[in-house]
Amino acid sequence: MSELLKVRIDKWLWSVRLFKSRSLATDSCKTGKIKANGINLKPSHMVYKGEIIDVKKNGFNLTFRVLHLLDKRVSATLAAPCFEDLTSEQELNKYKEWFVGKSGSEFRDRGEGRPTKKERRDIDDYKDMYLEEEEET
Repeated sequence: MSELLKVRIDKWLWSVRLFKSRSLATDSCKTGKIKANGINLKPSHMVYKGEIIDVKKNGFNLTFRVLHLLDKRVSATLAAPCFEDLTSEQELNKYKEWFVGKSGSEFRDRGEGRPTKKERRDIDDYKDMYLEEEEET
């Protein structure tokens, strides 16, 4: 990692993998979802080491401290030591509660194709019955 003095905020957010693309990071800046000291940041804002950044992403309020500056995207293992996660315990619990119960997509054997309308109704009825049983216990 080279020692940079300052980097654009949209570029830094993308390079440490907080956003999937730089255009998503730029759009978040433009819509007021990226803040420092309560002030909305423009994509061209120059970020410095030690600066605290507030990011609103997917309904969660995340807080990070900039430890190292990057101008190129790196792997997740190299990006991790570049920022410190200062997100409150309450927000982390909110994320964990949202994530619980999420499962992978359903599986259907090869060659069976899409379910028919009747099969779809049967599957939905089964799921509703299963969820009602879980709520009662």
